[in-house]
Amino acid sequence: MFESIIDTSVSFDFAGAMLCTLCSLVFGIIIALAYKIQDRASKNFLVSLTVMPVIVQIVIMLVNGNLGAGVAIMGAFSLIRYRSAPGSAKEIAAVFLSMAIGITTGMGYVVFGGIMTVIVCTALIVFSKTGILGKGGSEKQLKVTIPENLDYSGIFDDIFEKYTSSNSLEKVKTVNLGSMYELVYRITEKDEKQEKQMLDEIRCRNGNLTVICGRVPVNSETL
Repeated sequence: MFESIIDTSVSFDFAGAMLCTLCSLVFGIIIALAYKIQDRASKNFLVSLTVMPVIVQIVIMLVNGNLGAGVAIMGAFSLIRYRSAPGSAKEIAAVFLSMAIGITTGMGYVVFGGIMTVIVCTALIVFSKTGILGKGGSEKQLKVTIPENLDYSGIFDDIFEKYTSSNSLEKVKTVNLGSMYELVYRITEKDEKQEKQMLDEIRCRNGNLTVICGRVPVNSETL
């Protein structure tokens, strides 16, 4: 059942390679769709997840026990790593899954690769959509405008402690010709039903200036 479909008796099994490539593409599409179901993602990232199994599979087939080629490709991959933007834990898991499936199909074990794709993608969706591993609210971006005479260091700490499970100040910039500050936070709410109360308390603190709470924007170039 878990035997390689690649014919090792010939130097290069073209038919086996084409079948592996087709399977890699199908598995990549499944991984991308599973990631899209559980979380928002840019089109570029989804395309990368789709084609990554094919790319890794090609590399594995070309190396095929050649030590020199393996070392050269490892060096090339290490250079690509430093050109990549940092991602979340979920993004890294999806990338590693795509790479693992590519290695599996590159060795010809397409049945095993298909089974693992279905199992892991199903697990990711179930864990993301249910509270099996604990409930955690979705991250949101909070933008708060304050007057320049207010010290923004810890100004909303007591409010965040009451309404959020995690929070971090991501960015500070001046607006309105430097007469105001715009604070950009990344927060995870304890209870989304209490969002209005949190915003009302923030408005009382910042003098009823602009407060914006929404989804964390997706970086279209994230890999």
